[in-house]
Order: sequence, then structure tokens, then C-alpha cells
Amino acid sequence: MKFLFAVLALATSPLALAEGAAAQPMGVTGQLIFLGGFLLIFYFLLWRPQSKRQKEHKNLIGGLSKGDEVVTAGGILGKVTKVTDDFIVVEVANGVELPVQKIAVTAALPKGTIKEIKA
Repeated sequence: MKFLFAVLALATSPLALAEGAAAQPMGVTGQLIFLGGFLLIFYFLLWRPQSKRQKEHKNLIGGLSKGDEVVTAGGILGKVTKVTDDFIVVEVANGVELPVQKIAVTAALPKGTIKEIKA
């Protein structure tokens, strides 16, 4: 804690701490640069990665076909036996099939994953 106070004391200039020294307001150009920097940070840290994940998930859902092994958002692992526009039917055990919304699929697994897990 003492180290933090020492760094703060060295970082602040005596003029900024003196009475009567007023901080000058940022000009219009400075405000525009600040706003532009903020928007760039927002774009690269939040918006771009989210849109990238959405595109990947849309491609995953669009590429589902019979025989694919998938994991749902609820953690259910199974093999796709039927595909419709909005739903898929997932076989979770021999003779046990569950209808699941396509958007609930979080990952497609490589073929043979279910056999490896059951063994």
C-alpha cells in the first residue's frame, strides 16, 4: 500500500496539486480523438468477437446433418437422427431420442466420440 502512495506522489506534479492551478478543458479535437479511441476499443474487444462467434454458430447450425455427433447447451451428448428447419432429433441412447432446437447445439464432435466416451 505504501508503494502505491509513493508512486502516486511521484506521478502527480506539484503544479496540479497547487491551489489555483485549474485544469484546462480538453479541446474539440481532443474529445473527438478520445471518442474515436473509445469506439475502436469497443469494436475490437466487444463487438467483433461477438459477431465472429455468432457467425461460427450459424455455420454450425446450418451444417448439421444426419449422423453428426453433437453437444447441446444442456450438456446432452448424442447423434443426430433427423433434421428439420428449426429442430433436430438427437439419439442419446439406443432407442432414446430427444427433439432439440437447433440453436441449443453448442458443438459438433468428431465421428466416434460417443463410442470413446462410452467405452
